[in-house]
Amino acid sequence: QVQLVESGGGLVQPGGSLRLSCAASGRIFAINAMQWYRQALGKQREFVAVSTSGGSQNYADSVKGRFTISRDNAKNTVSLQMNSLKPEDTAVYYCNVIAKTAYAPEFLNYWGQGTQVTVSS
Repeated sequence: QVQLVESGGGLVQPGGSLRLSCAASGRIFAINAMQWYRQALGKQREFVAVSTSGGSQNYADSVKGRFTISRDNAKNTVSLQMNSLKPEDTAVYYCNVIAKTAYAPEFLNYWGQGTQVTVSS
């Protein structure tokens, strides 16, 4: 199993910044993609950003130019720097990791518990 611990959420004013972090632990053999998703109240969970094992990043159109994803492969961590935050960015943000562990031969999806981000004046 993979345990994901997220941190960094909170309340911020429009135009402000927050940095989310996620640390993966467990008997991890390899990590493929590390991603962030979010789910606003009453809406479906949506993709925010991905960092692939090959070193590329991709973003949802709604956050391009404002959010930056980064990962530290040595520490099995992924971060999301969020700038110029808008009220519509308010959501629970989830870390997602696609990893291979000692317990299963294939790559599986693992989710964090989520961290609340609220953008409001």
